[in-house]
Amino acid sequence: MIVRRWHYILTIASRDAAEPWQLGSQDAATPMMQGIIYLHHDIFFFPIIISVLVSRMLVRALRHFHYRINPIPQRIVHGTTTEIIRTIFPSIIPMFIAIPSFAPLYSMDEVVVNPAITTKAIGHQWYR
Repeated sequence: MIVRRWHYILTIASRDAAEPWQLGSQDAATPMMQGIIYLHHDIFFFPIIISVLVSRMLVRALRHFHYRINPIPQRIVHGTTTEIIRTIFPSIIPMFIAIPSFAPLYSMDEVVVNPAITTKAIGHQWYR
């Protein structure tokens, strides 16, 4: 009996369980979850790029308007190209996010042939 417990603790209990202070999600048990993890990694690329570009624009603006470098600043800064990019770029990003999200979305809609557990959820509106 003791041998079985130690065998369970050393082999089975340590697998696919959340750990304290764990970063990220635990190992995927289904292909659907693996698709969600891949989608997360694909989408997380965009916030990194956005933060790098915004940081670059901020540093450039701080250098451009520094009192030692430019003691008499111009009244008007013509940033037509920057304005165009700042307008078009945010509308393109959701398209790049939406395209890879269709595969996991439609794979979740598939019916499992022989489910091990079936649950029935009944929802009621709180204001009725």
